[in-house]
Amino acid sequence: MHPKALLDACAELVRLTLNFEHPADAVVSRYFRDHRNLGPRERATLAETAYAVLRKKPLFEQLARSGSGPKERRLAILGFFGPRDFLKSALTPQEKDWVDACDAVREEDLLEPQRHNLPQWLAEPLKAQLGDEFWALARSLQEQAPLDLRVNTLQAKRDQIQKELAQAAIQSVATPYSPWGLRVAGKPALNRLDAFTRGALEVQDEGSQLLALLLDAKRGEMVVDFCAGAGGKTLAIGAQMRNTGRLYAFDVSGHRLDALKPRLARSGLSNVHPAALAHERDERVKRLAGKIDRVLVDAPCSGLGTLRRNPDLKWRQSPQAVQELTAKQAAILASAARLVKPGGRLVYATCSVLPEENEAIAKAFGAAHADFVPLSAGELLAQLKVEQAAGLCSGGEDGQRYLRLWPHRHETDGFFAAVWQRK
Repeated sequence: MHPKALLDACAELVRLTLNFEHPADAVVSRYFRDHRNLGPRERATLAETAYAVLRKKPLFEQLARSGSGPKERRLAILGFFGPRDFLKSALTPQEKDWVDACDAVREEDLLEPQRHNLPQWLAEPLKAQLGDEFWALARSLQEQAPLDLRVNTLQAKRDQIQKELAQAAIQSVATPYSPWGLRVAGKPALNRLDAFTRGALEVQDEGSQLLALLLDAKRGEMVVDFCAGAGGKTLAIGAQMRNTGRLYAFDVSGHRLDALKPRLARSGLSNVHPAALAHERDERVKRLAGKIDRVLVDAPCSGLGTLRRNPDLKWRQSPQAVQELTAKQAAILASAARLVKPGGRLVYATCSVLPEENEAIAKAFGAAHADFVPLSAGELLAQLKVEQAAGLCSGGEDGQRYLRLWPHRHETDGFFAAVWQRK
């Protein structure tokens, strides 16, 4: 594609993603469906340019003021993902001078909002939690996340899959904490790999793998993944159970559970039973009350721990939306807790970095449910031979110690988990 035409396409995609009517990944997928003639390189340039603009929107909007022409074109030029000389071949002499001037702007001369590129309502609570470390987090949230894979241990060993990837010219390293994980550089086309089509590999962030590990489901148990979604954790738990027992994958969205079906078929698991619930107090929940060995509640949340992958969330979420979510989280956790049998384990988790969705929910639940004894996530992970398990945890009373993962510290998405055992 000619540089000018590619830049025009980038500007159009930037305009569409900045409407914020739909999630950015859905907008990008739709654009690619409507433009099937695009090659893999052009797609990468388009998607990464749009994502760069979402990541650094305040900075680029500030710099765009000194340029001319349509605003989305100026933003696309600033976020352009590709060689500089290729970009410049699409620019007017005036635009080239402007880009050079923008490139010369030093970070230390910028105001704080243009350096952290976060909305103020989100920057404040993160600063309160992290102090000076806030800037390391802000920088990490402006970078691309690595690609993490989980090896399906029912089918293969991690080192075996690593060799298989290397034969396909895909370099990977073992994840430092999860015993099932591999981290890959770049964005290779995995769906063509034999290891992927035969279900020996799934895409899953290392932090998400640790949530499944923390549940520690055993052979032959009755287990519930209460908000299963597309089932990444469900599949990890099913393999952990060595395909025995019964694993219920519940979700209020039948549409999300449909996405689990092809993954489930590939995985070779036969112990998973997906079921759509009408709401968290569904009849099925009543019927299973007090019968389940382990329950994972990966609650619907703001998703603000995934900003490296979903930078549009920081502009699409709001304090009001978070407030509504916390009411939902508390209700879902209380309802799911009824399933747990005496001696059983309950795990509450989110991919959020906000205390009101995390520690506040866990504390309120603990205060209202004296029959649930808090456990230390750090100690549980250490027993499972996870390296440096203590460094993955923070806070909590009564020796609870929550799992608290951060992109800048652990190279995972931002995750939280609290664990209880029913008396």
